[in-house]
Amino acid sequence: MATKTQDRAVRIAVASGKGGTGKTTVSLNLAAMFGEPVQLADCDVEEPNVNLFLRCSTLKNQPVYMQVPEMDPDLCTGCGQCGLICRFRGIISLGTRALVFPELCHGCGGCALICPNSAITEREHKIGNVAVCQSGTIRLVEGRLEVGVSLVPPVVRAVQDQLADDLPAILDAPPGTSCPVVATLRTADYVLLVTDPTPFGLHDLKLAVAMVRELGLPCGVVINRAGDDQVGLRRYCEDQGLAVLLSLPDDRQIAQVTSKGGLVVEALPGYAGMFAELAQRLRQEISGNGGRP
Repeated sequence: MATKTQDRAVRIAVASGKGGTGKTTVSLNLAAMFGEPVQLADCDVEEPNVNLFLRCSTLKNQPVYMQVPEMDPDLCTGCGQCGLICRFRGIISLGTRALVFPELCHGCGGCALICPNSAITEREHKIGNVAVCQSGTIRLVEGRLEVGVSLVPPVVRAVQDQLADDLPAILDAPPGTSCPVVATLRTADYVLLVTDPTPFGLHDLKLAVAMVRELGLPCGVVINRAGDDQVGLRRYCEDQGLAVLLSLPDDRQIAQVTSKGGLVVEALPGYAGMFAELAQRLRQEISGNGGRP
C-alpha cells in the first residue's frame, strides 16, 4: 500500500475484544493476499503464534531489556524514599535496607533519582525477545515475553521498533482492551476489529469500539463464523456507522486448515478473492479517512 502516513507506510492493526474470534487467521491471510511486500508484526507477545503458519528464515534475533534498580547495601540507610515513589511496589524499604522486585518494576528510574545516598544504580533486566524473519513477500516481526515477566508493553514497543518505515505493516494485536492492546494500536493508522455473532462477541466488540474511538482511530469490522445473527451484530455495526469489510462463513474447512498450520487462501482458493477484496477495501477506507486522523 503506497499511501504514506506521517512519513512512513500505513499500519493496519487487527484486533478483537476477546480471544478466539479468528484475529490471527485474518491477519495472516490478509498479509498473504496484500498484493505487495508487507510486514506482519505479532504483537501478542504473551502467546505469539503467527510463526506456526509461516515457513520463515530468521534474519535477526535480539533480546529486549529494561532498566531495573540495583541496591548497594553499603550505601542504603533504609530511609524508604524509593518505596514511596514506586507506585508498583517494585522496591520497598524494610527499615534497614531496601528490597527490589524486578518483576514488578516499570523501569521509570524514579527510585535512583530520589535516593539521597546514591545507593541505587540501574542494570539491564531481560524481559523478552524480538525475532525478524522472512517468508516470501511477508516480513514477520515476532515478540516473545520472557517466562515470569508481567510487563508486556515494552516488548510490544520493541516489536514496533523493528518495523521498517518504507513497507506497510499489519499488526496482529493481543486480544481484549488492556494495556498491551493500546500499546499496539498507538502506532496504527486503521484498526480492523474481528468479531463473531455471539453475545460475548457483540459485548466485547462494543468495548473494543469504545477503546478505538478513545484513541481517535478509524475502524472497520470483520465478522467471522457468520451465520444467523440472533444478537443483532450487524444492526449494531449499522447504528454505529461501522463498515463490515468482510464476512467469513462458519466453514468447518477453515478450522481444519488452520488446525494444521495452513493458510486458508492457499488451501481453499475460493477465499483468496475475499481476502484480496478485503485488502482493496482497506485501501479505500484508509484513503477516505485520510490515514490517521
